[in-house]
Amino acid sequence: MSLPENFNSWEHLQKTYMLEYNRRVDKFFSDIQGNGDLSSVRSSLKLACRLVDGDNEATWDLRTSLFFDVIGYSRKNLSIFYGSTTDTSTDVSAHPKLCLYFSQDAQAVPADGKRIDHEKTCRLTKFASKAGQALPAITKANLIELANEVKAQFVNANKGTIYTCGKVLVSYTDPINGFPKGNYWLVNSKSEGIELYQKLCNVIDSPFDINKLNVSTPEKDSTTNQNTGNDTILGKQYKRRAYRPVANLRFRYAYVSFGNTAPPIFLIDTTYRNTALIT
Repeated sequence: MSLPENFNSWEHLQKTYMLEYNRRVDKFFSDIQGNGDLSSVRSSLKLACRLVDGDNEATWDLRTSLFFDVIGYSRKNLSIFYGSTTDTSTDVSAHPKLCLYFSQDAQAVPADGKRIDHEKTCRLTKFASKAGQALPAITKANLIELANEVKAQFVNANKGTIYTCGKVLVSYTDPINGFPKGNYWLVNSKSEGIELYQKLCNVIDSPFDINKLNVSTPEKDSTTNQNTGNDTILGKQYKRRAYRPVANLRFRYAYVSFGNTAPPIFLIDTTYRNTALIT
């Protein structure tokens, strides 16, 4: 089909970019109704990020820079890594590894603090990572089923559920069913740790056994980013790491890792930063 005589490629590019860009902004701020307003920090950010007809070049640049660079949408899947991936990467050649990521809401992070985040993992011992092994190799259908289970347990009304982390260490050891020695969750209460492990067992269709649970409650109190004090290194001050701080962490996304053999497969991502199997 030929283009119309009055076709303007620049206007077409602008309209296409605006449509696709605003779609990503709307997904990122899916918890905000409409195009944003000044009633909260996040709704104000959405209003500031969305492109509108009539924006001049400077406004266009500021809006896109705010979204991609300041908020960090363009930095998905990036991390600072120190060392060799060959030396430190966990071998998951026998079974795929399910990873669930949780973090604080942006508005809950103190101005001078760091966002608290946790990642919890377990092995999918019913499947092999690759073909040619004794167990059946995991398939896309298996992954979609797993994604729907994660959504049922850790997503409510398109938003990740919240748990409270703290100083209580709840560990669960069941290597045969996907929980090797050393698997633990930092929570604010024993009951919350039990509930989280029950949910994770439901996701991978593994029986939960309370007798395989161990709870450790240290005498030392939790600290926060505000009262840790500072260390001086090479003449520069750095805030000390908080000891098992109490904070509300929201589920963000889940993915399956195959080690260094293949890239991870995202099952579900409530941040919309990664292409996932389900939404």
